Amino acid sequence: MLKLLKNLSKKEWLMLLGCLILITAQVWLELKMPDYMSQVTILVQTEGSKMKDILINGGYMLACAFGSLVSAIIVGYLASNLSSLVSMEIRKKLFDKVLDLSTGEIKQFSTSSLITRTTNDVTQIQMFVAMGLQLLIKAPITAVWAVTKILNKSWQWSTITAIAVVILLSVIGMIIIVVMPKFKIVQRLIDKINNVTRENLTGIRVVRAFNAEKYQEDKFEDVNTKLTNQQLFNQKMFAILLPVMYLVMYFLTLSIYFVGAHMINDALMSSKLSLFGDMVVFSSYAMQVIMSFLMLAMIFMILPRAQVSAKRINEVIDTESSIKDGDIVGDEAKEKGTVEFKNVSFKYPDAEEYLLRDISFKANKGDTIAFIGSTGSGKSTLINLVPRFYDVTDGEILVDGINVKKYKLEELHKKIGYVPQKAVMFNGTVKSNVKYGDCGHKITEKKIREAIEVAQAKEFVEKMDDGYSTHISQGGTNISGGQKQRLSIARAVARDPEIYIFDDSFSALDYKTDSILRRELKKYTKNATSLIVAQRIGTIMNADKIIVLDNGKCVGIGTHKELLKKCSVYKQIALSQLSKEELNNG
Repeated sequence: MLKLLKNLSKKEWLMLLGCLILITAQVWLELKMPDYMSQVTILVQTEGSKMKDILINGGYMLACAFGSLVSAIIVGYLASNLSSLVSMEIRKKLFDKVLDLSTGEIKQFSTSSLITRTTNDVTQIQMFVAMGLQLLIKAPITAVWAVTKILNKSWQWSTITAIAVVILLSVIGMIIIVVMPKFKIVQRLIDKINNVTRENLTGIRVVRAFNAEKYQEDKFEDVNTKLTNQQLFNQKMFAILLPVMYLVMYFLTLSIYFVGAHMINDALMSSKLSLFGDMVVFSSYAMQVIMSFLMLAMIFMILPRAQVSAKRINEVIDTESSIKDGDIVGDEAKEKGTVEFKNVSFKYPDAEEYLLRDISFKANKGDTIAFIGSTGSGKSTLINLVPRFYDVTDGEILVDGINVKKYKLEELHKKIGYVPQKAVMFNGTVKSNVKYGDCGHKITEKKIREAIEVAQAKEFVEKMDDGYSTHISQGGTNISGGQKQRLSIARAVARDPEIYIFDDSFSALDYKTDSILRRELKKYTKNATSLIVAQRIGTIMNADKIIVLDNGKCVGIGTHKELLKKCSVYKQIALSQLSKEELNNG
């Protein structure tokens, strides 16, 4: 928790200092009231007392109460502002950190868990800062100050108060020991709830098509019931606290008056009145002590969960990204548009087996390099090493003659136009999706239209109600898979990169559109290097070089005709899709 709060800005430290000063003033005013109450009690019991003196002391009591109220309102306002600013900064820090993490680290936490940490966990911190921080400052000050006020009053009353405090601390301690580990379970269960909900929403069509609603309901019910039961257990444990607190408080008051009655009864007549006043004051201060522990109990209801949340947030923030930024900018490169793999091998961080083994090839400027192979042969993984979504385990990848690890990531990504296997659309318009990214402000209206035309998306875009300004929903749920792919290709084209990466980006297109799009792309990107992963032989037949992968190994490199003669794996794939006549004509 302290780790998150230690980086407060100057403004936030001033707000915290203001809270501390005002809370101290509030406590002083609240603890001053019993003194005036004692004076009023003595004045009422003393013959010949003037009404004016009683009213003056009563007025001081009201002034203290009003001052305490004003302080509480200002502290509440400052604490709310402080908590909002702190949560905003933590969310920003978390979001920025996630952007910096590699794909491997994101998978390590899981998407649903990262969402929980950015929302629910940050909310727990915000609640603690807004409420707990006030109590955390006020409770100790009140307890210590009140104790110093009553220490010299009577050893009997002090002993009774000490016993009450010990009982309260014992109860609070036992509850915290039992409940603290349970809050970790609660946050993990919230992760699972998010995961099941997200899975259900993203796969809703499949759920309905397979009549799996009941199965999904049972799945959700299982996690939801576990979370509910865990929360009920935690709340029941904390529910014990309040009755115990009030029971101790009432018994303490009763004990003080019971002992006080005996002390007054045994005292001399001259001491009875002052002893009665001391009893009233001591009772008030003892209540303040108990109330301070009641406030501490409220903190202990908020703090454990906030601590668990803070630990989960720090886990993400403290995670070192395995993808380290280099220091070379693109201007230092001597070549342009080249991609070279030198004895590249790769395995995932937690895996024992290599997914790719000893891959070597070079793509020169203007070349079209295609990758083909059976499912799981490592095609997508291989091209995802170029933009450094992962780093190679062995060997090196050179872009424009420089190892990709030496580039600043921003500079490396400027060279690349990436079209993922699953087309991603962002909430916005057709136009905003095509001009997406750091180059967006440089892309003109003309360029957008040109890119959309090259991607064979012009026809369907211009038929939309608002044309290029038509709204695209998050994930592109209001357009088809083929339309998403074409807009995703247009986004890459609009950047005018040196290197294009197409990760099976034509799979949702019909053969005719695929053929026309590739022909137009070839014209438009003739000076750029293209790396294409495809399942269709027809998509890659005209590539300058085709690389055949099988179980992570390169089993063939050459043109379509060369591979038909010398690579059995390629020939098998080709014959499974096209006849011998079509292959020979190709």
